[in-house]
Amino acid sequence: MTSKEEIGKSQICSKPSLNEAQAIKLAEAIYDLQVSKVKPLPSYDDQNFYIQTVDDGNNGQREYVLKIMNGNDSVNSELIEVQTCAMKFLFDEGLPTPNPLSTKSGAIMSLEAIEYGGVTQKHMVRLLTYLPGTPAANIKTTPEILFGIGKLAAILDETLTKKFQHSYKKSFDRGEFIWNLSNTPLLKKYTYAIKEENLRQKIEGVINEFESSVKKNLIKFRPCINHGDLNDHNLLVEKINISNGNNGNEYRISGILDFGDMSSGYYVFEVAITIMYMMIESSDPLPVGGYVLAGYESIIPLTDEEKEALFTLVCCRFAQSLVMARYSVLHCPENEEYLMITAKTGWKHLMTLLDIGKEVIEKIWGNTARSYLKKRSGH
Repeated sequence: MTSKEEIGKSQICSKPSLNEAQAIKLAEAIYDLQVSKVKPLPSYDDQNFYIQTVDDGNNGQREYVLKIMNGNDSVNSELIEVQTCAMKFLFDEGLPTPNPLSTKSGAIMSLEAIEYGGVTQKHMVRLLTYLPGTPAANIKTTPEILFGIGKLAAILDETLTKKFQHSYKKSFDRGEFIWNLSNTPLLKKYTYAIKEENLRQKIEGVINEFESSVKKNLIKFRPCINHGDLNDHNLLVEKINISNGNNGNEYRISGILDFGDMSSGYYVFEVAITIMYMMIESSDPLPVGGYVLAGYESIIPLTDEEKEALFTLVCCRFAQSLVMARYSVLHCPENEEYLMITAKTGWKHLMTLLDIGKEVIEKIWGNTARSYLKKRSGH
């Protein structure tokens, strides 16, 4: 049996490497599509292709995303199935998620033996409707869009936790899944990838704080199913056409992407993850948590225990992202540009949070939330 470290490495490096001709062949063979256009889309450890079909005279040209999952994750068919069914469930509930399409045989996904690089590997293949929009990373986020993102995160969590049923739902209990905030201590295995001693010490301090102040209180947090990756590249927005003197710079959330990190967690985990990612591209990152928190709490108010842990959990998500990015680049340098997206500003933001400290940051978030809600209510 391989070590956990080797498993982590195999997942990062089992990313498929198909060419466009192979993607077309899969789309035609599995889904009976007539493809007119194909192009690769960015991804972390899977491979995605934009697919446009030939105009058949009835439905016009249709747009899809063909998703080929990495070889390591493809083994866990039950988890992939329940993730895909959850996505479809949310779509049917009216949330802006992709809609998974069935194969020619009526299955929701297909395990395919694919040859590339001189070897044949098995990969799970899915076809999702393509969602138009601009990644939130590409716009200047406003208090309104941050509030909306927080609110949508809460609606997503609550809908999944209270309504979604599936025979494989237990698959969300993913044990030592590195991206679940419960597993923050597992980062110790990967911190060697951080060569700068001062940065490594900061990360170790965050891990120690989780172990000493948060871990013992997990039992007090309210459990839910987390999306787990509401980052600014997985959230799409589109402009709203209104005439109120804002020059058309109002946006609404038009898409939620990438359900591959879904797992059993807690409501407060989703808030922390969302705050961390929304801070990344912001020119004024410190108040961001207040706007996101106000949106989330408009649906699910946090308990005192959950609020007490929020600052540390935000820092833990920064630690997860930064450590695993360094580790991933160490083992798969060819994907460095994509893997290091968050790290470009992530280190700076984490250092700022730690330097300012929990008490002051919590005050900033609280004041920002109250001020925004007061303005929103017109008082």
